[in-house]
Amino acid sequence: MSINFPLLLVIAVAVCGALALFDLVFLAPRRRAAIDQYQGQVDQPDEAVVERLNKEPLLVEYGKSFFPVLAIVLVLRSFLVEPFQIPSGSMKPTLEVGDFILVNKFAYGIRLPVLDTKIIEVDDPQRGDVMVFRYPSDPNINYIKRVVGLAGDHIRYSSDKRLFVNGKPVAEQLLGEESGSLGSVALYQERLGEMEHLIRKEMHRYRVEPGREWVVPEGHYFMMGDNRDNSNDSRYWNDPNIPKPLLGMVPDRNIVGKAFAVWMSWPDPKLRNLPNFSRVGLIH
Repeated sequence: MSINFPLLLVIAVAVCGALALFDLVFLAPRRRAAIDQYQGQVDQPDEAVVERLNKEPLLVEYGKSFFPVLAIVLVLRSFLVEPFQIPSGSMKPTLEVGDFILVNKFAYGIRLPVLDTKIIEVDDPQRGDVMVFRYPSDPNINYIKRVVGLAGDHIRYSSDKRLFVNGKPVAEQLLGEESGSLGSVALYQERLGEMEHLIRKEMHRYRVEPGREWVVPEGHYFMMGDNRDNSNDSRYWNDPNIPKPLLGMVPDRNIVGKAFAVWMSWPDPKLRNLPNFSRVGLIH
């Protein structure tokens, strides 16, 4: 079952805020009036009675206590920074399974929570950015990939595992074999736009048929994982409900934010290992 956490958070803030407002406008004046009436009736007011008359209902007490905390979380999560954990190896070697990352929510514009309507323009995704977005076929699922194609770009991925943007091969340099791979996995340094990063290729594995090409429509982005042969990305998405020209593309409205840092790693809690900070740093 998929849980819409932003919606639940907005509802929780609204309910707690409504309880606090109801207390401020209606209940608190009644408590003060009851205390004034009691104090006017006795010469020596009993502090225990005054405390009882001034006591807030339990639901109101909880609402007022949680409201500022939830409101701060809502603002931080919706407009500033949101944490995510990497669940798969599709972005290796840039991101490993179990990495905890931070995502800049305002890098590509300020959006309203839940509605995801952009209200303030800031910047657009750039080729080479690592971006979190909602999967077009199921917006309840968040994906993380690298921006490869911008609006108007012509993208081609050849049978020999070369990426072409607008007819030109993307610059890459072989760094060597992945440790322990016996030559089956190669690591490259790739340059997309102004961004240099590592990519991983399984030299004896072929998933995409030769000659596949895409043209990125306006307001959309073409995404690929750095683990080129183990990534469910724009090259492979197939949804009969999405028109063919938009198939594999991520619309601007699905953008969550720009991934910018790893702050902790915890590869497999089931093994009872401890979180570590060996991979802490900026994401390139």
